[in-house]
Amino acid sequence: MINTLSRMIRTGILTEEVPRAPKADLPIGNLQEKVRKILGRALCIRHLDAGSCNGCELEIQALNNPYYNIEGIGIKFVASPRHADLLLVTGPVSVNMEEALKRTFDAVPDPKLVVAVGDCGACGGIFGKSYASRGAVADVIPVDHTVKGCPPSPLAILQAILETIQTTA
Repeated sequence: MINTLSRMIRTGILTEEVPRAPKADLPIGNLQEKVRKILGRALCIRHLDAGSCNGCELEIQALNNPYYNIEGIGIKFVASPRHADLLLVTGPVSVNMEEALKRTFDAVPDPKLVVAVGDCGACGGIFGKSYASRGAVADVIPVDHTVKGCPPSPLAILQAILETIQTTA
């Protein structure tokens, strides 16, 4: 035990710095106010996996951890599309998920926002269009913003969400 404690004292703190968003022009307080002004409440996101490999889902789940803390700025994930303001879609749209995606999109109340996450959501990725895939999310429903990357970083996803909100104001 003493060896472990002495090694911890010698080594010091090894955590990373908090990421700084480039071109972050709004402080968190102003961002919360802007979200409330646009939507009347906190931003509620419904995530839908339309057939991805789960790489993008891991990055989306990282947004909920204390490192990024999106609930601290008034953004939360909801289980029902009827309570959502923004639809976050990952993966190429598989044939089996096409109808579910359309129904989920229809269930989101107006004004609805859609963000396609990852290369697969943006253009179909390595799957493209085939007998089992309809391709990009934009081929099935209207998309407001896309996030490139395989998988994109949590910071890139967060920036896309914020840019989507700001462009609709």
